[in-house]
Amino acid sequence: MPNIIELTDITAPELDVFARLTEAQLRSRLEPEKGIFIAESPKVIRLALNGGYTPVSLLMERHHITGQGADIIARCGEIPVYTADREVLAQLTGYELTRGILCAMRRPVLRTAEELCANARRVAVLEGIADSTNVGAIIRSAAALNVDAVLLTPTCCDPLCRRAVRVSMGTVFQVPWTRIGEDPAEWPHPGIERLQAMGFKTAAMALTDKSISMEDPALTQEEKLAIVLGTEGDGLVHQTIADCDYTVRIPMAHGVDSLNVAAASAVAFWQLRAK
Repeated sequence: MPNIIELTDITAPELDVFARLTEAQLRSRLEPEKGIFIAESPKVIRLALNGGYTPVSLLMERHHITGQGADIIARCGEIPVYTADREVLAQLTGYELTRGILCAMRRPVLRTAEELCANARRVAVLEGIADSTNVGAIIRSAAALNVDAVLLTPTCCDPLCRRAVRVSMGTVFQVPWTRIGEDPAEWPHPGIERLQAMGFKTAAMALTDKSISMEDPALTQEEKLAIVLGTEGDGLVHQTIADCDYTVRIPMAHGVDSLNVAAASAVAFWQLRAK
């Protein structure tokens, strides 16, 4: 039976996860097994449940209990379902819920890069990308364009932060992802060596005098290819570019020198897909 709880006190500590904890506090880096993230909207929550993520509690407008949220409640067992009218929830969160439903979920135990990529032919490596919107958009493109896995370097933005999850449209729960190293000192080395040991050739997306066109047939002929994308503005660090097997550029027109990393990722994923 669902555990429906009518909100009478919006300051109750059990509601902190929805409104009063920072992303860092939700992650609980010192105790990862206690980490929580927030999924927003019925569609995204359903995708998370389909992906095997564990719900902890729900917050929804009252009319969704028998409406858009009914099937979600049925799938979540006896977890608390906090509810009130839209105006009351807006007082709690500071804004009107876009889709009327939030779900607090447990963070997964991440697999190693080696486990994740055992059967992969195309992977994306995100080096230090700080903008959560870009991370979400890249993961959405990876899902749509058949990238087998996404690897995040230690300084890359959290793909389970609320904005990244929202921008990804829930595809963060569909594309396998993990971190390649936990400490910044683990990238680019030994991270690149780990990719090479898994049989991947590495393609650094960067503008240099030695770069080759993305249309070079050698790239699509690679059995296993890791597409390495850098942070906004500065791009990949020089050491990463120097140590990758290829440096790759997207042919441009009208004197444009580069694309936003999320847009570039979609072009790269399509052009360099496994044949």
